[in-house]
Amino acid sequence: MRNEQRPGGSEPLPPTVKALGFVSLLTDLSSEMVYPINGTLLRMLGAPASVIGLIEGLAESTASVLKLYSGTLSDKLGKRKPLALLGYGLAALSKPLIGAAGIWPQILFARLLDRTGKGLRGAPRDALIADVCPKEQRGRAFGLHRSLDTTGAVLGPLVGYFFLRANPHGLRNLYWLAFSPALLGVLLLWLAVKEKPNTTKPSSLAVPRGRPGREQSSGERKIGDPFRRYLLAVGIFSLVNSSDQFLLIRAQEGAALTPERVLLLYALFNLVEALLGYGAGKFSDKVGRRPLIVAGWLVYALTYAGFALLPKGSGFGAVLGLFLLYGLYQTLTQGAQKALAADMADPNHRGAQLGLFHLVVGLGALPASLLAGLLYDHLSTAAPFWLGAAGAVLAALFLPRSRSKTA
Repeated sequence: MRNEQRPGGSEPLPPTVKALGFVSLLTDLSSEMVYPINGTLLRMLGAPASVIGLIEGLAESTASVLKLYSGTLSDKLGKRKPLALLGYGLAALSKPLIGAAGIWPQILFARLLDRTGKGLRGAPRDALIADVCPKEQRGRAFGLHRSLDTTGAVLGPLVGYFFLRANPHGLRNLYWLAFSPALLGVLLLWLAVKEKPNTTKPSSLAVPRGRPGREQSSGERKIGDPFRRYLLAVGIFSLVNSSDQFLLIRAQEGAALTPERVLLLYALFNLVEALLGYGAGKFSDKVGRRPLIVAGWLVYALTYAGFALLPKGSGFGAVLGLFLLYGLYQTLTQGAQKALAADMADPNHRGAQLGLFHLVVGLGALPASLLAGLLYDHLSTAAPFWLGAAGAVLAALFLPRSRSKTA
């Protein structure tokens, strides 16, 4: 494919990037159709905020550990697509399992299955995108992928909203409906995504540990200091970035929202990123990734401070304003963070190092969400949000400066 090799960010994106974007659209349509009401279902089953934090933290940490090894395994095998297929398939199966749950440990199992799927697919999918794109296109490629992903995240809650409006007591049935687009995404991945032929020597399954004296096996050679500093900043942010379920619970309790209005709120929140994510990715190709990430983390701090100050009895408009601001944070950071990780990674070990990036992002999810739940239950409902705001500012201070616009 000639246009994949020609320099310049104006060349058309490869078909594989577009196909993966639509796979993510369908998968997120399925996931976001039900994710905003997971907390509602857990509350119905008697789970406190600390249990919700435990479930979400374990789920996201499981995904992140698997992302590290799935990326490494895809480097070893020289194949990304089979792992992505398995990951998307497991995520699809989790939806009806949650809908059928009668006690919260069953939801824990289904969420772990869902996030196992996410862990298996994340790094290989991102490596598939990076493999077929030159460096000058990656911001645009990840921006397009994120925009399509988020378009699904807009459509999913809207489908859920209209379904619950028509079926007020059909909350559990919504999980069965969500299975269909997830299955369609698996079929699209199987039929439409083509891998770039592997031309590099497969790497070891072992995670790089920096054994001196062995060429191409030294962690010091593979992971440079800027990437280490970047991972440190991302790690600090991850330790305070608790599950979005706490934002939804805070909004639902503060504004007395029904489940369908929670879905509508989440759709409007995702709409911000769906509209602006691709443009933000292109902008990062021109001005660099760091300015967008710093700005996004500061917007996150402002948003969380707003949730900390949100009084009981707030109107829908106040909650909506905070969620739209939170959507701006997502827009500025999600594509740029992945693109910066891809820029800094060793091309011969990109799957493994993108997996390491995902590991750092997700390992903080368990302590972040568990601590948020404990603070919410035992200190105050505002405490988790003040912690998040302070941690985001600290992470922005640690983010290393880039040496070039696309590095």
